This record gives sequence, structure tokens and C-alpha cells, in this order.
Amino acid sequence: MTVSLYTFVDLFARQLATLEHLLAKGAEHAKASGASEQDMLDWRLIEDMQPLRFQAMVVCNFSRLWPARAAGLPLPAEIGADLDLAGFKAAIADAKAYLAGLTAEQFAGRDDVPLTVTIGNGTEPTLPSGQWLTVFATTNLYFHLSTAYGILRSKGVQIGKIDLFASGL
Repeated sequence: MTVSLYTFVDLFARQLATLEHLLAKGAEHAKASGASEQDMLDWRLIEDMQPLRFQAMVVCNFSRLWPARAAGLPLPAEIGADLDLAGFKAAIADAKAYLAGLTAEQFAGRDDVPLTVTIGNGTEPTLPSGQWLTVFATTNLYFHLSTAYGILRSKGVQIGKIDLFASGL
């Protein structure tokens, strides 16, 4: 298999499927333990960290915004963290549909195209599109997905490492 920037579209779609799976497991556990879905979305790993809803928001947003940036496409609208569980399920479905509409041709020749993006504390680095997608976006996607997993595990949700591969290998 040849790896290209387009390869990351499938990777990101798989991570959305994993998020969907984790949220379903979390909702099942919340219901069984008498917690509401809203309570579940507000669970945190540690009090000074962002809650599950924030982690889900970042995974949904990164999975659409960064492929769009790398391909030089208009950016899809971002979702907020204020969604309920049904809203996150819809956002995941929307993100999957967005990714399914992308083509390899949209990414062809874009690896080294300079891209300047304002991040975090207001810095504006310029990096090749390929580096943004393969390093920055992918690392952040895995970080927030793993944090969502950690939050759920810390609350007693019966998930294990295999659940991070819920979308299949």
C-alpha cells in the first residue's frame, strides 16, 4: 500500500468509529450506574483537565478540519462542546460523511504546500501541509481519543485496549 496524505482520511474515519464505540459504551455504563448522558459527557480524568465532551469535540473537529486544510479545501464548520450525546452521534456521522466525500486527487501534490495555522496560544507556525496532517493533527487526534478512553476507564466503563481498535484493523 502506498501511503499518501489521503491515507489519513481512512485513519481519521476509523478514529471517529472508535469514538462512536467508546461513547456508546460510556452511555451504556452511565445508564446502568444511574448517571445521565449529560453527566457522562462532563466526566473528567482529573478535575483540571477538559471533560469527555471536549475530547469528543476535538476528535470530531480535527478529523474534518485537518484533512480539509491539507487538501486546500474550505473548512467545514466546527462543532462546539455543548452537544448532548445525540448531537455528538450526529457530528460523528457528519464527519464520516465529510471524509467519505474526499478524494485522493484533492491531496495530490499537497505534501509540501506551506500552511500557516494559528494554534493554541496564538502562535502561527508555517509547516508543510503533510507535516500538519501526519504529525500535528494525527498526534492530537490520538491524544484526545486516548484521553476520552482514559476518562471512561476511570469511571468504571468496561473497555480495554481492544476498544481503541473498535473500527477494525
